[in-house]
Amino acid sequence: MPHRPSDAPPPRLYRPEEIADTLGCSAWWVKDRARRRLIPHTRVGRAYRFTAEHLADIIRLYEQRPAQPAQTAARATEPLSEPGTQTGAAQPRRPAVAPTTRLRARPPRRQQQYGTAA
Repeated sequence: MPHRPSDAPPPRLYRPEEIADTLGCSAWWVKDRARRRLIPHTRVGRAYRFTAEHLADIIRLYEQRPAQPAQTAARATEPLSEPGTQTGAAQPRRPAVAPTTRLRARPPRRQQQYGTAA
């Protein structure tokens, strides 16, 4: 006997507040992204609702992957030798010195109206 779609229970619909709690963000952020159609959602009347599949898609959309492979990242943290030095001799690195600038005070916005000193 074939399985009819009407026999399947409807998926659980989550409110934006529940999605926000799961993601660790504000309900405003969830509603704003749904309003701008940046995240998958369902509209029931004027309300935004989300399924478990929508939540998984949102997590995938905002997932951040490392830009470098693990081996390259480990090498990037090692100190580099300065050009013109021998590779065997370790020399301390000099910190970069930022150019100094002189700060000047702004003139007062208003002239003193009354000649009294405080």
